[in-house]
Amino acid sequence: MMDIALLSLFAFAAGLIDAAVGGGGLIQIPALFNVLPNAQPAALLGSNKLASVCGTTFAARSFIRKVKLDWGLIVPAALSAFVMSFFGAATVSLVPASVMRPLVLVLIVLMAVYTFCKKDFGTMHKPRGIGRKEQCLAVLIGGAIGFYDGLFGPGTGSFLIFLFIRFFALDFLHASASAKLVNIATNLAALVFFIPSGNVLWAIALPMALFNILGALTGTWLAVRKGVGFVRGLFLVLLCVLIAKLSWDLLAT
Repeated sequence: MMDIALLSLFAFAAGLIDAAVGGGGLIQIPALFNVLPNAQPAALLGSNKLASVCGTTFAARSFIRKVKLDWGLIVPAALSAFVMSFFGAATVSLVPASVMRPLVLVLIVLMAVYTFCKKDFGTMHKPRGIGRKEQCLAVLIGGAIGFYDGLFGPGTGSFLIFLFIRFFALDFLHASASAKLVNIATNLAALVFFIPSGNVLWAIALPMALFNILGALTGTWLAVRKGVGFVRGLFLVLLCVLIAKLSWDLLAT
């Protein structure tokens, strides 16, 4: 019961952060591995995905009610992400983490520098007209991020937010809301692998899912209430945490 209570607390925090800017896995996955060191890694990852998809779904539901979304971009991106996450998961054993970490670290550092230096980045919502070009770009973005999420994972939500702002001129609030729906697709694709193979610890995952939902609802409320500036600041903080974590992982190996 103590383990469940502790993991539920971490799940709440993960849901809150993830709802606003992504990155809930930075909290939830280490918590699972530290609290349950003797469990199978696949079962811990499956439990994380189940809790995450529940929180992300409720966050997306709240955003849909309060933020106008561009479904012409989101739907093709989500479908592409769902399909490509399968291929990412299938090739995960072919690309070692030691190869991915330096590349991802460089990309996240560049994202952080760009966002920090370009003060108006993501502060104005001026979505472009959705034509075939924009839809094709959404498919490419969704596919690339879906493949990455299946292959490696850290920073998936942050990459989505950054790309939605950069290429579709969304603000941070609308980009974060859009990213949630694409994240649902990648998480569901992962669960198609984890659930049939028995890699979900239901007694742990279900309480975590409940608290992840509560955290996600809180995070969505904060993001909508505080606005774009709050989400932008939280996004930069999250990128700094990602940089620190990936740098630590590289030094530790």
